[in-house]
Amino acid sequence: MTKNLCTPDPWTRLRSLTNARLALGRSGVSLPTAEILRFGLAHAQARDAVHQPLDVETLAHAFQMAGFTSLCVASQAPDRASYLRRPDLGRRLAPASASLLQNVATSPLPLVFVVADGLSSLATHSHALPLMQALLPYFPELRTLPVVIATQSRVALGDEIGQLLRARMVAVLIGERPGLSSPDSLGIYLTSGPRVGLTDAQRNCISNVRPEGLVYPEAARKLAFLIAGARQLGRTGVDLKDDSDAPGIAQSPETPVLPANEAPSHHTVCAI
Repeated sequence: MTKNLCTPDPWTRLRSLTNARLALGRSGVSLPTAEILRFGLAHAQARDAVHQPLDVETLAHAFQMAGFTSLCVASQAPDRASYLRRPDLGRRLAPASASLLQNVATSPLPLVFVVADGLSSLATHSHALPLMQALLPYFPELRTLPVVIATQSRVALGDEIGQLLRARMVAVLIGERPGLSSPDSLGIYLTSGPRVGLTDAQRNCISNVRPEGLVYPEAARKLAFLIAGARQLGRTGVDLKDDSDAPGIAQSPETPVLPANEAPSHHTVCAI
């Protein structure tokens, strides 16, 4: 009988439980070739996620087919290179986009959703619509609220969008900075009383929304909990704690987060 001369690595089993880079092994003083190739692939996927432009037309069509009303805006960053080098340009709307929102703004809105490319268009394209659909049980009137698709966008761009649309709250769904094991992570940023000049201390963040991380139903539950809390408190950020996982606390999908008298009775923006 041939004896197995390889010594089993006790860390190997753990690799089946996580995408984290562990138990990489060693070849002399370096990594094994297979691990170097895996690192190169992960790095390339992260770079692609950052530089790949968001397919706005396809995404807008998908939202339209799902029954949502949307329109598209852009930041002041003219291209991806400028967006990456000048974060400040990604926080303000291009003049044409600002005029568009001013023209469609009518009565005050309880909530505006911004779907933004951020640092991973892959995350936005893959997860924004499924997450919005997971929110429908909590928001019976969600399809009557505007969905603004924003390109070359930073989180703070939602403040100006919400201010121009006279929204009480804005929720920004945005692609997060890719990691070597998560090139498609979506973040959610909720801000009450959006206006230009707010800081991250005045927002709540839900991170790593994707099937391999925080799954859509859980992300929707947490966001609904925070929105309900923001309505009662009148603030978000450091003043609003995410206690959605505390024992005995749960947001029922049968209880609308936005009362019927707060939800608009008609589409406030034109479909693309």
